[in-house]
This record gives sequence, C-alpha cells and structure tokens, in this order.
Amino acid sequence: WGAVIFDHQHNQKNISGSENGTTNNRMELLAAIMALKKVKIRSEITIYTDSTYVKKGITEWVLKWKKNDWKNTKKKPVKNKDLWLKLVNLCEKNKMSWRWVKAHSTNKYNNLADELATQAIKI
Repeated sequence: WGAVIFDHQHNQKNISGSENGTTNNRMELLAAIMALKKVKIRSEITIYTDSTYVKKGITEWVLKWKKNDWKNTKKKPVKNKDLWLKLVNLCEKNKMSWRWVKAHSTNKYNNLADELATQAIKI
C-alpha cells in the first residue's frame, strides 16, 4: 500500500507498507487507514483513490452493511470487516470527501502512491 498526504500548507508526506499473503482490497483499505492515522483529527480531508471498492464501500455499502449486521447482499459476512471498522471509525472523526481517480493514468500522485506500494513490496 502507498499513500501521498498533503497538509493545509501543501507539505507532502509519502507513506507505504506491505503485508505478506494479503489481497489488493486489503491493501487499498490499509492505505486509506494509514493515511488517516497521519492527519490531525477533526480535519477536512479529501481522499483520492483508484479503488472503487474502497470509495463505494465507504460512501455507499457500509451503511447497508451496518444495518444488515455486517452481511453483504448475499447474506454472507462482509470481507475485510476488521479494516472497514477501522476506516469507519477514522472517518467519523473527520469531515470526509472521497474522489475516484483512474488508475495508472495522468494523476501523478496516484501514480506515486502506486510506485510507493510497489517499492514497499520489494523491501
């Protein structure tokens, strides 16, 4: 996972990490979680992600999952519930907005986050 964080003064901080035996979806979630852990609570935050799983999950699906006792539309347990709970908790402490960006395209910071993630795997 990789993330590029900017504060209100436009200072840039790059963070990254990896886990063995994981999935892309877990790493996408972890990138958002780790980025939010680095910012001041009670902030206005915009997260740009190329993951429709993360964006739709946090902005649409999570409300239904909570109502359905963390079951998906097929009545099966929601995958990655542990990370979704962490992300929800962090989001509730801030004023959040989410933006989707196309992966491997012209967004230089999304490309940088991808490079950071790739480098983290090699370490």
